[in-house]
Amino acid sequence: MGLEQLFTSAFLITWLAASVRLAGPVLLAALGEIFDELGGILNIGIEGTILFGALTSFLISFLIGNAWLGILGAIIVGIISNLFLAWMYITVRANQVVVGIIFNLLALGLTSYTFRAVLGTQARPQKATMIETLDIPILSDLPFFGPVFFSHSIFLYITIALVFVSGFVLYRTKFGLKLRAVGEHPRAADTAGINVMKMRYIGVMISGAAASLAGAYLVLGQLGIFRDNIVSGRGFIALAIVIFGRWNPYKAALAALVFGAADALQLSLQIFAFKIPPQVLLCLPYFLTILAMSGLMGKAVQPAALLKPYNKN
Repeated sequence: MGLEQLFTSAFLITWLAASVRLAGPVLLAALGEIFDELGGILNIGIEGTILFGALTSFLISFLIGNAWLGILGAIIVGIISNLFLAWMYITVRANQVVVGIIFNLLALGLTSYTFRAVLGTQARPQKATMIETLDIPILSDLPFFGPVFFSHSIFLYITIALVFVSGFVLYRTKFGLKLRAVGEHPRAADTAGINVMKMRYIGVMISGAAASLAGAYLVLGQLGIFRDNIVSGRGFIALAIVIFGRWNPYKAALAALVFGAADALQLSLQIFAFKIPPQVLLCLPYFLTILAMSGLMGKAVQPAALLKPYNKN
């Protein structure tokens, strides 16, 4: 395959449509992470939360046959599991990085065990009831733009809507102002009458709900199956997107699209038999993750109180 073939209409449509599709789950997880990081909490445990959401949504959808109940179940599990994380982060004031990593390892083992315990001998790739692709009337029929932007799972359109909702809540409401105040100067926020612990708990639970919903998105909106470690580092990519997007929902959406494009590029180039070792292509999104988190792509000014436990006394 020559370079000139990279710019054919078929390749561009395939690549861009896949970029948008693959950006969805990591953007959803990143939106939730923005809330708790702006409140001063680094929730490394979103990787495990996505995994819990993926398993919960799969089992409910597969066993009951209702994908929407699977989504609801995933959100509930995400909130409950992150309530525990919030207690460790905020009340116990344990090391947030260590707790998050241990939680991810726990999620990896627990989901693998639960999957086999529930399905028994059926613990192999099984197809769950999925959310059907939503083709937007008229727009989905547009040449080029139709398949790229208007023929995706309803999850994607919900995620795009949540970008604007998040931006409004964080920058146009009292709740957003309080949350950002807690993440910048918790002592001053407490003096002003803001309940620091309450705001941080809410931030972590929002993160948990969004990450778990991202797991449901991955299973019920894209793959339809569950397997061990199906998340494959997407939680850490979401963390990188938050940094790359400077803790801003709109910039995070653009960052997610960049990571989605890198992920989709390796898939598209393999489909078109481009002569590059597949291992090199597979590492593209993770290479971008390292660059984003290293600061080589520009210095990111994080919330001042991020990773700093608050003791009122």
